[in-house]
Amino acid sequence: MTDLKATARSGPRTAVLDDAHVGDIRGALGTIKAGDVGARNGLSARLKTLLAIIGPGLIVMVGDNDAGAFGTYSQAGQNYGTRLLWTLALLIPVLYVNQEMVLRLGAVTGVGHARLILERFGKFWGAFSVIDLFILNALTIVTEFIGVSLAVTYLGLPKAASVLVAAVVVIFAASTGSFRRFERTAVALCLGSLLLVPVYFIAHPGIGQMAHDFAVPGIPGGGRLADVMMLIIAIVGTTVAPWQLFFQQSYVIDKRITPRFIRYERADLWLGIAIVIVAGAAMMGFCAAALRGHGAFTDSGGVATGLERYEGKTAGVLFAIALLDASIIGASAVSLSTAYAIGDVLGLKHSLHRGVRDARGFYAVFAGLVVISAVIVVIPGSPLGLLTEGVQTLAGVLLPSASVFLLLLCNDRAVLGPWVNGKAMNAFTAIVVAVLVTLSVVLTAAVVFPGISSGAILSIMATCAVAGIAAVGYALARRHRKGWAGSRAVDRTGRQDWRMPPLDDLPAPVISTGRKIGLAALRTYLLIAMVLVVVRVVQLAAGH
Repeated sequence: MTDLKATARSGPRTAVLDDAHVGDIRGALGTIKAGDVGARNGLSARLKTLLAIIGPGLIVMVGDNDAGAFGTYSQAGQNYGTRLLWTLALLIPVLYVNQEMVLRLGAVTGVGHARLILERFGKFWGAFSVIDLFILNALTIVTEFIGVSLAVTYLGLPKAASVLVAAVVVIFAASTGSFRRFERTAVALCLGSLLLVPVYFIAHPGIGQMAHDFAVPGIPGGGRLADVMMLIIAIVGTTVAPWQLFFQQSYVIDKRITPRFIRYERADLWLGIAIVIVAGAAMMGFCAAALRGHGAFTDSGGVATGLERYEGKTAGVLFAIALLDASIIGASAVSLSTAYAIGDVLGLKHSLHRGVRDARGFYAVFAGLVVISAVIVVIPGSPLGLLTEGVQTLAGVLLPSASVFLLLLCNDRAVLGPWVNGKAMNAFTAIVVAVLVTLSVVLTAAVVFPGISSGAILSIMATCAVAGIAAVGYALARRHRKGWAGSRAVDRTGRQDWRMPPLDDLPAPVISTGRKIGLAALRTYLLIAMVLVVVRVVQLAAGH
């Protein structure tokens, strides 16, 4: 590896692993020179900087509004009208906090999420994070091409040829050796999400009712609590996915964003969240207005057909094009998250700034996932419905572990220095993790016992709540006993220029007894849950 270009000349060594991750920021909408440390005092200067930074937050958020999200939001609208819109409102702070922490990790450390887990928590968790990401992402990419197939079938295009063409487009867009070219393509695709807005106005759902349901939580009546809970978990799982953490951290690094520009990247993230919430709310709204009470449209292709039947051809076509657009950007982002993670852990060159010849392993992983997933979709008789269900289930089971490690890394002072979490961020994130663990346990139980009762679900939630309160009580008592309360203030001075030192220079992490017990319990739960889920999926595949 070279001297990491400007890094070696401008200051202390950093942990950046690929020298292509150092240099000018060449975004879709502007450029920032590597040595540009000038103040942005005027509105024009700030706007130009923001335009150059826009990309990571926008792409990761819109990429998560993918084929699976289309199916989930449409189902929510058909089954319960807009009564579950409040779930999107509650997810806004969750989305921001999770993704803000990974963008901070990326900008400050220069090292991807999987590699940090490997270095700070050992080979087991490093291998586990990469293996489960690879499996889950591979299945997720299959669902993206299922979305492509549903969209092109509705539009009257040949399924097999269209799916393979979409795969070629995804591979080519990322393989030109130009980061800027890829980002321009991705940002253009992100704008395709806005095609859902005209569909909303065509169906014209009640604005007052939507505003009420967005602001006031409530459980829809007329159905089993278990069914409602499963749909809520699906909404959470499709909106907050593990691959997002790995993708944005690595993409921020590849874009060469440093701590100096974190506040602009936060604004980019808010832009992406706004688009994703507007698109999700629009889907729930127009499906509630157009399709509720007209029977079940079981997939996104059926939704497009239903919209055409009740709202006109334009509505159906716009929905199908938006689905095609979302599936392509989803496939791109999820494939890249896997390639970035494997490149980071194995020490491969892994950057969109490099051409195929200069980063063969990185592009081989990326293209291989895309091609295999597309081929699975066009093979007659593939269990596509089962794969979709498996993706949603595994994502729900694995998400809590991803959030746990994210929280631990953002409190590791050797890793983030003056950028570590504050008390308020930790408190909120701990609550989020507790809720995600509870939903994961409920989901696992529902998969293993499909006829689970509402009472059993409430019992599981109550048990998790008691366990969570006990864990918090233990942690607070231990802090008081050790005299840690109020003694760990963080010095934030000079943080704009602070970067994590090389990985070899970091002190070994200190893992307390309580943390070891917690990680062992998490490992045990994940192994048991994954085995149970796999067994259940195999049973379904065998026709039992």
